[in-house]
Amino acid sequence: MVLNELGARINGALQALSRESVIDDKALDALLRDICGALLESDVNVKLVQQLRQNVKKRVNVEELASSANKRKIIQNAVFDELCSLVDPGVEPWKPRKGKQNIIMFVGLQGSGKTTSCTKLAAYYKRKGMKVGLVCADTFRAGAFDQLKQNASRVHIPYYGSYTEADPVQIAREGVDKFKKDRFDIIIVDTSGRHKQEAELFAEMVQIAEAVQPDNTIFVMDGTIGQAADAQARAFKESVDIGSIIITKMDGHAKGGGAISAVAATSSPIIFIGTGEHMHDLDRFSARPFVSKMLGMGDLSGLVETVQDLHLEKNEDMMKNIAKGVFTLKDMRDQLTNILKM
Repeated sequence: MVLNELGARINGALQALSRESVIDDKALDALLRDICGALLESDVNVKLVQQLRQNVKKRVNVEELASSANKRKIIQNAVFDELCSLVDPGVEPWKPRKGKQNIIMFVGLQGSGKTTSCTKLAAYYKRKGMKVGLVCADTFRAGAFDQLKQNASRVHIPYYGSYTEADPVQIAREGVDKFKKDRFDIIIVDTSGRHKQEAELFAEMVQIAEAVQPDNTIFVMDGTIGQAADAQARAFKESVDIGSIIITKMDGHAKGGGAISAVAATSSPIIFIGTGEHMHDLDRFSARPFVSKMLGMGDLSGLVETVQDLHLEKNEDMMKNIAKGVFTLKDMRDQLTNILKM
């Protein structure tokens, strides 16, 4: 994973600072040169990198640093905070409200992994105990409904779509109405992938948004897109009100920096990161744990959430049996199932 390489380079620069006998302007400039070089190679927008450099220099006053006992810690904290602000626009992420029917609309470029991300998010909310339905309003791509149908069936989530109806606005409206009538907690609408130069598809996206009135519009950003991320993200933001971002394909050789740049372009928070093809390969995003994990410090809160989703408290009977020295084949099956879920 290339983000790990970025983290290793930034970590290496910080460790090189720790080995310096004197920490002054030159040492700070060398550190920032290495960090900025690593970010630029990961396709982070040049303006964002320049801004990070300026902000760190403002926060680290060299004159005050000279009299400080813990110079390295001050610089490391400043770098860490600025890396966090790169991926955090300071906007509270949208959360579904209980007792209300929440409509989520997915938008993004062709081939960004939108349909797979729809099902992953549906499976995530299902694990949280919510009633989730999927609507396929993608009539542009052949096989889109078949793909959603196959994915939804794998995780046992109800879906709606049509092989005969060609109007995506009509399908979206009918699907949302059906799931609303059946009192579903979350209704996810998948739309056609589009490019900023495709005016007709952009107009169609606006019509779907007007028809279903989504509570949250999620922009799915391909982690491999590079510097084109900024222009594409701005084009989508100008057409529909993007509330959240999901970055996909972060498990391969994606540099990821371009997708991170989309946060600045849309001023919308990243809520999830796709890290694989399986339905559970969707990690909830939080800026500080993300940067901490990238720098090799681990993500304890993410591990805690994963364990909580397993609902291990349901296995109290098994714990009592083990205390008595009883371990059945059923207990063994339950243990293996929990390990596989992890």
